[in-house]
Amino acid sequence: MDVLVPFLQLLVLILTLPLHLLALLGYWQPVCKTYFPYLMAKLTENANKKMEGEKRKLFSPIKDLKETNGKVTLLELGCGTGANFQFYPPDCKVTCVDPNPNFEKFLTKSMAENRHLQYERFIVAYGEDMKQLADGSMDVVVCTLVLCSVKSPKKVLREIQRVLKPGGLLFFWEHVAEPRGSWALMWQQVFEPTWKHIGDGCHLTRETWKDLEQARFSNIEMEWQAPPFWWLPVGPHIMGKAVK
Repeated sequence: MDVLVPFLQLLVLILTLPLHLLALLGYWQPVCKTYFPYLMAKLTENANKKMEGEKRKLFSPIKDLKETNGKVTLLELGCGTGANFQFYPPDCKVTCVDPNPNFEKFLTKSMAENRHLQYERFIVAYGEDMKQLADGSMDVVVCTLVLCSVKSPKKVLREIQRVLKPGGLLFFWEHVAEPRGSWALMWQQVFEPTWKHIGDGCHLTRETWKDLEQARFSNIEMEWQAPPFWWLPVGPHIMGKAVK
């Protein structure tokens, strides 16, 4: 099975050669940064319809935290279009971080539709380096479909722990690699070099659950889910929370 991967990758590369040439010449990334927010706006709208019940369940502990602490300081890491805003309880003080400035107009629209939240600011930054945020400044960090595309999940998780208050919560929902030795993983390996260009750096074969387990959170609750869209090469999803 492993022997097939390089040949199939080459075939996909040939079929998508213009895309790879544009990326090699440095022309694709600016185009991707512009169109990707529009793609995500459509995909997250559909994902929210499919995952509404699961997301409400995932974020329900924020309401308990609010009742204990009053207003909750919440960092949405890789905020994208603000698709999670509707699931947060009233009066959360939301700070958004994303390396793509083109998401800001989508965030503005999402905030206008979710006036139960207090919008603090939008920071253009990578998750590996959020120096604009103070140590121990957040009650909650939310990270959904983000760790697949960052350069270093381990560094991002260290930054998350830095900005979380003691006992603070990380909520995550991430797609991960298919089981080792499976045909599904083989196809993820085949498509990944091309998919990274289409998905703005998205990796299909990351074993993100291992990074979470090794990140020294005091407690992790995690469940596995089937992918919401069968027609995309993304694999199973992990959803849960981790306590600093």
